[in-house]
Amino acid sequence: MPRAVDRRQVASGRRFVPPWYVSVVDIGEAVAFIGANHRAVLATTRADGHPQLSPVTAAVDEHGVVLISTRETAMKTRHLRADPRAALCVFTDAFFGPWVQVEGEVEIVSLPAAMNGLIDYYRRAAGEHPNWDEYRAAMVRERRVLLRLHVRRAGPSVSG
Repeated sequence: MPRAVDRRQVASGRRFVPPWYVSVVDIGEAVAFIGANHRAVLATTRADGHPQLSPVTAAVDEHGVVLISTRETAMKTRHLRADPRAALCVFTDAFFGPWVQVEGEVEIVSLPAAMNGLIDYYRRAAGEHPNWDEYRAAMVRERRVLLRLHVRRAGPSVSG
C-alpha cells in the first residue's frame, strides 16, 4: 500500500521513492523536478514512426518551459522539425530513484536568435561560464539551437 511522500523531497530528488509508490504528477511538480534535476533522455519520432532517444541536459526557464541545447545538424533537431512532439524522461544524478516524464511540443530557436536563450540555459543547468565570449563562439561554431519544450502532460501516474 502506498505511503505518503513529501512532494518537495521528491521534486528535489533527495528522497528515494519505493517502486510501489503511486504518484500523481501535475505539470508544476514535474517542472520543479526538472529545475532541480538536469539529466534526461529526449524521445523524438523518426520519419518511419519509430522513437529516437538522446541523452540530454535539461533546464527550465522562468515560464516553466524546458530548455535543451543541441546542434542544428543533430537527428533530434531534424525529427523535431518534421514532428514537433517530444517526450522527456528526467531523473536524478543517482539515476535510480525519483523521475518524471513530460510531453509536449518543441519550438526550435536557431542562431542568432537563440544566443541569449543558450546563455540562460547554461546558467540554469550549470551556473556561470568562466568565459562567455568563448561560450558564444562555441555556440556559433557548433551551430547550436535551443529546444523549448512546452509541457502539456506529465507522469508517471504509477511508479514501479
